[in-house]
Amino acid sequence: MSVQVHQFPCLDDNYGFLVRDEASGLVAAIDTPDAGAIMAELDRMHWALAMILNTHRHGDHVGGNQVLRAITGAAVIGPAEITGAAAPDRIVGHGDTVALGETVFTVIDTGGHTKLHVSYYAEEPGIVFVGDTLFALGCGRLFEGTPRQMWESLQRLAGLPGDTLIYCAHEYTAANPPFALSGDSAPELRNRALRVFDARRLGQPTVPTTIAEERATNPFLRAPLLRSDVDPVAAFAAIRAAKDGFVG
Repeated sequence: MSVQVHQFPCLDDNYGFLVRDEASGLVAAIDTPDAGAIMAELDRMHWALAMILNTHRHGDHVGGNQVLRAITGAAVIGPAEITGAAAPDRIVGHGDTVALGETVFTVIDTGGHTKLHVSYYAEEPGIVFVGDTLFALGCGRLFEGTPRQMWESLQRLAGLPGDTLIYCAHEYTAANPPFALSGDSAPELRNRALRVFDARRLGQPTVPTTIAEERATNPFLRAPLLRSDVDPVAAFAAIRAAKDGFVG
């Protein structure tokens, strides 16, 4: 089984993702931050859009749904919370599967940033699209969910195989090391921060990352190690609150 992931920047700091199943030629867009940019990339790649997989309801993830469906006829698939943006052709939740040709995505409940946020995981070839739940060296703000909900969501992702490629929806990585380093002196983190700064200085993306790299360096996944004086949920909540107020 083989897929091609085409990644491109759009809006201020979003990434657009087009995924093509090589066996069937079917193409999915993961979220729709910018319909014009997505159509331009489809034209450039000579690809036809078959479906849209939404992770959550925020405008920079569903804003292009209606335009893209009108132009391409693509099916809109996502959690129930996206109904305000476009009537989905299919509503999905934890444990459901979505087939893109021979590539099968399993839907993972990753609520917390929004209540019904989901991620899409394909065991083969080992990729996961996480929207705004998990970022390189970071995680999403809790706009609707609770610390427990977000912690459990992050643990579902952290439990995936270490070599799984994580495609997060924003290029936030360069802003995350100062906070991570303020509470963690792990050599792996310092080395990664240097690599991040070098990549961004050269205009290179820091996405995708891997589950193994986030387990080793992401302060939100490392919360129980960094705050061993409290239970894991309280540790995560404390670090999330500290990040919300961090000025560095």
